[in-house]
Amino acid sequence: MQVPLQVNHVTELIAAIATAPGHGGIGVVRISGPDVRLFANQLSGIDPKPRHAHFCKLRDALGDVLDEGILLYFPAPNSYTGESVLEFQGHGGPAVLNLVLDRCIDLGARLALPGEFTKRAFLNNRIDLVQAESVSDLIEASSAQAARAALRSLSGVFSQRINGLCERLIELRMLVEASIDFPEEDIDILDKFNACQRLLDLQNDLGALLVQAQSGKRIQDGVSVVIAGPPNVGKSTLLNAFAGDDVAIVTPYAGTTRDPITETIQVGPVLLSMTDTAGLHKTLDPIETEGISRAHKAMRTADLVLWVIDATSKELSEPENIPENVPVWKIYNKIDLIAQHSGLFGGIAVSAHSGLNLNKLREELRIFVESRDFGEGAFTARNRHIEALRLTRDQLDQALQNYEVCELLAESLRTAHQTLSRITGTFDSEALLGEIFSRFCIGK
Repeated sequence: MQVPLQVNHVTELIAAIATAPGHGGIGVVRISGPDVRLFANQLSGIDPKPRHAHFCKLRDALGDVLDEGILLYFPAPNSYTGESVLEFQGHGGPAVLNLVLDRCIDLGARLALPGEFTKRAFLNNRIDLVQAESVSDLIEASSAQAARAALRSLSGVFSQRINGLCERLIELRMLVEASIDFPEEDIDILDKFNACQRLLDLQNDLGALLVQAQSGKRIQDGVSVVIAGPPNVGKSTLLNAFAGDDVAIVTPYAGTTRDPITETIQVGPVLLSMTDTAGLHKTLDPIETEGISRAHKAMRTADLVLWVIDATSKELSEPENIPENVPVWKIYNKIDLIAQHSGLFGGIAVSAHSGLNLNKLREELRIFVESRDFGEGAFTARNRHIEALRLTRDQLDQALQNYEVCELLAESLRTAHQTLSRITGTFDSEALLGEIFSRFCIGK
């Protein structure tokens, strides 16, 4: 069983408001570190019992009441951080919460850094790095499906898959090292224990996990839909219609859109990440050329391309330079300018300007999104997870190429193991931890 390399030995008390900024019925102040039981007595005059709700009054240095509410004590290691933790649940006004927090600091606590509570949970082996990141994903989830996927990651679904692959990598490394250390043996250790097939199976399972991780990221970020086509066909108007706001500039002049503009839109159980792109045409303008290049890049990574066509034009454009694996829908726009349009087109005919048939397009998009197979065990994943899985896959490819040379095979498996383990934090640098946890809110 793998454990993170870093184990925390923190002696500082940290404190923070753990509820979101603003006014609310209830607010929470969280304190973590050593001697919190004594701290609770100084703060409230109570010697708290573990996991027992105490009604109390918190007082300032002069004995005046700051607030009253519920005090909870969680002794180490059975707490969120793995340290002893106090939580005070009082009134949710910013002024009163800050008075309580200031009193905690007066008594010797330090204001917690963003994500420091979760970072301590990781350093104290309460959770691994994937689970730590899923806390942030759960807080920021924009759909019910994203929240469920984040909960699965928090419960360890993704981590268990990674750890299982790491265990198999360790077994392979042991076999290879044994072959190197005992070359004089009469038996071929790799052949006897079917190491090549094990490596192939590992490669296949890692590939399947990569596909699931990519789906998990799509749940979190939204299914990528790119609006593309020639200039002046109504691409920006279509994005504005879906967004319900003027997020993209619309003019009668070609080349208005240069940089891709992305808007997140809720459709069915998950999100659409809808991107408006520059009009595709031949040009010598260097700025437009760059915009067109970015449009092609967006289409290459899209889950769906909406190819918009001006239904009033005599020359109807055809989709171009779109990868074969990316589905393309033809969207005939501006049908409000045509007297008889029913049945004239093979795609979806709409008017982004008047809204005609947009509900039909929304429904088709909903069906498309819900047909995406995210799987019952879907979990959230991030770019760094996917990149690590891809790099591990490449390193396993290299291991197969080096299979006949044990020393090279051993090195390829070592680097693959190290890369894969970084996902859960078994091998990690302080710089990476700082980058990850700094993105959390205060109090988590």
